[in-house]
Amino acid sequence: MSSQDRTGSRGSAKAKVLALVGTGALLLTGCSAEAKRGWLPNVERDTTNHTAAIQDFWVHSWIAVVVIGILTWGLMLWCIIAYRRRKTDTGYPRQLSYNMPLEIFYTAIPLVLVLVFFSFNNTLEKSINKPVDSEVVVDVRAKQWSWDFNYTYQGTEKHFAGTQAHLHTDGSEGAREELPTLYLPAGKPVQLDLNSRDVIHSFWVPAFLQKLDMIPGKTNHIYLTPQVEGSYDGKCAELCGEYHSEMLFNVKVVSDAEFKAQLAKMDDGHIGEEYDRQPDTVNGVVVEHGEGE
Repeated sequence: MSSQDRTGSRGSAKAKVLALVGTGALLLTGCSAEAKRGWLPNVERDTTNHTAAIQDFWVHSWIAVVVIGILTWGLMLWCIIAYRRRKTDTGYPRQLSYNMPLEIFYTAIPLVLVLVFFSFNNTLEKSINKPVDSEVVVDVRAKQWSWDFNYTYQGTEKHFAGTQAHLHTDGSEGAREELPTLYLPAGKPVQLDLNSRDVIHSFWVPAFLQKLDMIPGKTNHIYLTPQVEGSYDGKCAELCGEYHSEMLFNVKVVSDAEFKAQLAKMDDGHIGEEYDRQPDTVNGVVVEHGEGE
C-alpha cells in the first residue's frame, strides 16, 4: 500500500473518531433531568447548601472520564486499523521501538489527571466538613434498629425517642408516617452530631447527597443548611444486624414556625449516653474481667 493510501485510511479513522465524539456531545444536550444530575437521588439541585457542589463535581467527573475514555478507545481502534498487518507485508515488524517524548506524555497525563481530581475532591470535602455556627444542634443517636433525636435550639432541649419500623410481610409499603421523623428548619444552618448506642451504623439521607458512619464511642458531625421544604427518606447505610433493612426514618424540612411547633410537641430534655449499650455492665453492676478473659 502506498503512503498516500495509508494517509487516507488514517484520515478516515480520525474522522470516525471525531464523528463519534460529536454524536456523544449531541446526545448529552438532549439528556433528561435525571441524566443531567448524573442520576443522583436529589430531585432539587439546591436541596441543601452542599448538593449543588456535590452534583457538579459528580457530573463533571463523569464527563471528563467519558471524554478521556472515548479518546483512548478511539486511539486504540485507530492504531489497530492503521497499523494492522497487510497481505503484502512480509516478515516480522520491528520488535523493539520506543518514542521517549510520547512515553513521557502518556505517563504524565494520567498523573496530572489524578492530581486534578484529588485537588477538586479535597477542596469540596473541606468545604462540606467545615464547622459552622448553628443554633440548631441535633444529637442523632442510632440504635438497633431505630433512631433517637435530641434537639438543642435557642436554649431549649427536646427529644424524640424512635421505635423500630416493621415492614409488611406481603411486600406492600409500610406506613411512612409511623417512622421516626427528624425535623429541620429550612434556611437555617444545622449541626448533626452522629452517635451510636450499640454497633456501627451509618446516617444517610440520599437526597442530601451526604452519608457518614456512626461509631460507638465516637461523635461524627454533619454541617448543612436545608434549603428546600419537603419530606425526604433516610436510612441506615451500614449492615447492623437482623433488621437493618427496617432501620428507616423520615426527614421533614419545614418552615421555622412549623419547626418550633413540632419542638413544642416533643418531650423535654435529652435521652443521651445513659441509654447506650454498656457491654461490661449487667443490671447496673460493672463486670470485672480477669486476665486472659
